[in-house]
Amino acid sequence: MDEHRQEVERIAARVRSFYNRKEKFRIYHGSTNSTRKSAMTKDPRTVVDTSKLKHVVHVNQETRTVMVEPNVPMDRLVEETLKYGLVPPVVMEFPGITVGGGYSGTSGESSSFKHGFFDQTLKQVEMVLADGEVIAASAEEHGDLFRGAAGAVGTLGVTTMVEIQLRPATKFVETTYHPVFSMEQAVEKLRDFTARQDEFDYIDGIMFSPTSGAIVTGRMTDHPQSGLTVQRFSAAKDPWFYLHVKDRIAGRTAPVSDAVPLPDYLFRYDRGGFWVGSEPFNYFTGMPFNPLTRWWLDDFLHTRMLYNALQASGQSERMIIQDLALPYDTAAEFVQRMDALLGIWPLWLCPLKQSPHKTMHPHFNEYEADGKTLKPMLNIGLWGRAPPTHAAFIQANRAVEQTLRELRGMKWLYAQTYSSEPQFWADFDRAWYDDLRAKYRATSLPTVYEKVRVDVEAEDQARHSRGFKQRVLDVWPLSGLYGIKKAIDSGDYLGARSSAWKDWVPRA
Repeated sequence: MDEHRQEVERIAARVRSFYNRKEKFRIYHGSTNSTRKSAMTKDPRTVVDTSKLKHVVHVNQETRTVMVEPNVPMDRLVEETLKYGLVPPVVMEFPGITVGGGYSGTSGESSSFKHGFFDQTLKQVEMVLADGEVIAASAEEHGDLFRGAAGAVGTLGVTTMVEIQLRPATKFVETTYHPVFSMEQAVEKLRDFTARQDEFDYIDGIMFSPTSGAIVTGRMTDHPQSGLTVQRFSAAKDPWFYLHVKDRIAGRTAPVSDAVPLPDYLFRYDRGGFWVGSEPFNYFTGMPFNPLTRWWLDDFLHTRMLYNALQASGQSERMIIQDLALPYDTAAEFVQRMDALLGIWPLWLCPLKQSPHKTMHPHFNEYEADGKTLKPMLNIGLWGRAPPTHAAFIQANRAVEQTLRELRGMKWLYAQTYSSEPQFWADFDRAWYDDLRAKYRATSLPTVYEKVRVDVEAEDQARHSRGFKQRVLDVWPLSGLYGIKKAIDSGDYLGARSSAWKDWVPRA
């Protein structure tokens, strides 16, 4: 705690200096899972560096809570809490997503149908306000800031510590794959399963095509049904999760189950980054995509390495990587329109409980018949290859955003937005957000829109004025090779190799 306090004092002094000079600043965390360009830059003249805040400070077994600094990634957090037989109720599927990123971003996972977004599991947040004051915010104290900063992408203050409520861990998640044969059937199963909250701990789904998919339910247990195969997804020889699901439902109409060790379930999408990890095989034409090549290249196919390569190579501008939240009753139409527009499959489906407070999270504020219970949302992960030209890429992103507006949906803010400012703020309560920034003296920070918007005209000018190096890196396959080099330079593959969570249950 002494080291923590000293680092917070340094950060507060740095923040105060920007405030006194009336200069805006950004926050540098040391890593990012965002595809926004602004999230990837570190200019020492304009940032507050919080990258040293990366420790699990204390696990309290009696209260089942953990005090943790914001740059602790989920795998390191889970490894620490598992030592005490505890686990966070909401764990982001990518091991490299940090606690602070989960709070300041929108993190809805397969347990969020029950527990809500990640921030709903937090008890308290320590924050440096934009004038350098250090406060502790909770539901009881500074409750408006505690709730409002969730999902506001760091535009209301600098998070320096969070307290997370934990729950007892189990050895396994009994994981069941329920075949579905249309998006409408998938939505109906999701409605049914999420209404039976006592039966399930985790629910998500994968649509492989318009006529084939699976809804995946998970039940935490120390004693799975007898006869179930213990299935892991963490070793190089193990299958990628989405391919395993596809194989398990092939030719079936009835559900089928596995016993998955808890951490393997939590990080089941790490290898392959859901299915985006297949794109490098498409990029390097002639590289076969099979179990042997996936085993051989495994170090490069975990999410940290994939993000490093994606960001360094510039391939993020050649991919549609968007998470969208829609009401259940418009989700099938959205999928139909996206199939016609982009033809991207598979799609991820994740039911979500709406935030009960004013928020920068996706929301649509519609209630069930009782007039009190907010209707659930469906997160649709749309991740795949974009149209080939930059102009078509922009047009496709704008078409996605326009479709969302028509179908009462909203997008996650980890990706850039092409909406105009009035279009963007039509989705949020701007007066509430502006009042909150004024109350907590946060106007020296960029606004949410300033952080997520794309200035298309400025980007076009920058593209035309690129230097020789940037132009060379646009040539296939140089940009891909450069991305691989930068990923190797990061050394992140070493952490994946040595992850302790993989041994939570001894391998058979």
